[in-house]
Amino acid sequence: MTMYGQITGWGISVPERVVTNHDLERQMDTSHDWIVQRTGIHARRIAGPGETTKTLAVAAGRAALDRADLDPTDLDMIIVATSTPDHLIPAVANQIQDGLGAEAVPAFQLGAGCAGFIYALTTAHQFVASGACRRVLIVGAEVLSRFMDWQDRSTAVLFGDGAAAFVMEATPKRCGLYSFALGSDGSQGHHLLVPAGGSAEPFGPDTFAHGRQYARMNGREVFRFATRVIGVACRQAVARAGLSLDDIDWIVPHQANLRIIEAGARQLGLPLDRFVVNIQDYANTASASVPLALIEALERGKIRREQKLLLVAFGAGLTWGAAVLQMAPAL
Repeated sequence: MTMYGQITGWGISVPERVVTNHDLERQMDTSHDWIVQRTGIHARRIAGPGETTKTLAVAAGRAALDRADLDPTDLDMIIVATSTPDHLIPAVANQIQDGLGAEAVPAFQLGAGCAGFIYALTTAHQFVASGACRRVLIVGAEVLSRFMDWQDRSTAVLFGDGAAAFVMEATPKRCGLYSFALGSDGSQGHHLLVPAGGSAEPFGPDTFAHGRQYARMNGREVFRFATRVIGVACRQAVARAGLSLDDIDWIVPHQANLRIIEAGARQLGLPLDRFVVNIQDYANTASASVPLALIEALERGKIRREQKLLLVAFGAGLTWGAAVLQMAPAL
């Protein structure tokens, strides 16, 4: 019997602290108007003491499990997408598994930049569709603020912290992931990276003197890349689902920059009001971005689970991904 992956639970967790553009005006050479005009961002959530990728992910995961009416031990697998784990070793996925009380449940993390959640969603789909798993928790979680130079207006103003989670459960009813289109261009990875902290450049005395523990980005090249791939990836995913854009109810894009979302709308020939946008409140939360926007729209009644959604993301790597998702069977 063919099995599909229904989304039965979802949850989000964001830090309490809100940092507005006006707050940033007081600490760096920037302005509210400059940030809004170039990005569409008005505010972002920033992790406080004691808040980490693990703590945010555990809170989002618990909310998703509660909504699905599941115990953590009911899970068959936990997949975590992140670029900001609490430690290099152990994997934050193992810490999240322990924090949830999901005893002995296998857990792993994957890194695919801001497209990470779509990679995790497609991976979970494979386990469910093959019959290997019946219940998978998928988490996208980031604490990007700890990797920002808060004097650098070209990067720090763009990012925020948060986590979002889905529970995917096997069902014989047609729904779940209809298709996906993934890609990467590692030759361009140098345009967005944290130089130090890995095996190529371990932390040392020069690391902190030169700020190489912070994210560095060639914003112009990343913008060009994103506007180039967003429309292509969307069309590929829709075509592979055997659908047309007219069959899609909502597009849920990565919330990196409002101008990129607007470019995607133009490329697809669609009005901006077909796109879910919440970048103004959260900024770029990387792998948490797409599920955070989707869940917020779902909880506000804007999206219904039986509708067909087109998810698309792009980011560090450079990576991209798009997927057609129907969270639950049609009524």
